[in-house]
Amino acid sequence: MLIGHRTWLFTNKPVIASTGVVGGPFEARGNIPNDFDILHDDTWLKQDSFEKAQQILMEEACQVAVKKLSMDKEQVQFFISGDLINQITPTNFAAKTIGIPYFGLFSACATSMESLALSAFIINNNGANYILSGTASHNSAAERQFRYPTEYGGQKPPTAQWTATGAGCALIAKEGKGPVITSATIGKVVDMGITDPFNMGGAMAPAAVDTITTHLKEKNVDPSYYDYIITGDLAHIGREISLDLLQKNGINVTAEQYVDCGLILYREGQPVLAGGSGPASSAIVTYGHFINLLKKGEINRILVVATGALHSPLSVNQGDSIPCIAHAVSIESGSGSS
Repeated sequence: MLIGHRTWLFTNKPVIASTGVVGGPFEARGNIPNDFDILHDDTWLKQDSFEKAQQILMEEACQVAVKKLSMDKEQVQFFISGDLINQITPTNFAAKTIGIPYFGLFSACATSMESLALSAFIINNNGANYILSGTASHNSAAERQFRYPTEYGGQKPPTAQWTATGAGCALIAKEGKGPVITSATIGKVVDMGITDPFNMGGAMAPAAVDTITTHLKEKNVDPSYYDYIITGDLAHIGREISLDLLQKNGINVTAEQYVDCGLILYREGQPVLAGGSGPASSAIVTYGHFINLLKKGEINRILVVATGALHSPLSVNQGDSIPCIAHAVSIESGSGSS
């Protein structure tokens, strides 16, 4: 059901029946290692390229989610996913291995919630019984596409962020036990004219504010309705900017309630500059850390707002500004979650 102009209300409450969360060695030394299903000790994953390693991360996350339900993958109707790399190649190749009918998406670091929103919409309207929804990223693959190869050792400004190496996948079901997806607000492109590719948090912050403001207005709820409002990868700079903008807009979100996956993923002292980023950042923290909290009954409602910078190396080299987007999905504790 559509409420307002941009918000879907899922009256049938699709279930997050299981999740798969995979990370690399840097993430293993981070702040939430116990929320992963698989942690690797080598960024190459025994592959001959970082892009192929990213493909393996996505495949493993999907395999874990399916295995947890003790079901055959043939029971899953669709795989909805994407990533940051040119032509979403790692996800395309993962889809070949997974062998499930596939929708490929590009919404940069907002892909996790775009895929979850679309999965919930399809299931809510009886278009499928099971859908795999997720995304992945790899630090070294993203670095050499968007900035410099890690071997180059180029210095970065303090506004820069660290792309997460990992994958997060949710198996969405028509019915069952687990947290439920209750609504989604689809973002629109917001471009404030920022051209610095080393300041993704600052560029994406206005898009997050636009989507959060719209979601609260169209659902007619106060921010206090949610235990946490969780952004994807605004990190320190983007989080502060967006929190200030929300409060200036009269939206009373407390600093304790307003958290960011890019700040939760890594521990204090890890050299991530402004914080974590990448499509995997929101997928890992949501499908690992926060879903676990919902299942334990420690929290009841979250709004996850994944943010994405929709630029490319070509657009940056041509001097274009950075268009950004944010998609929001609300998740609540459901039957059998505790």
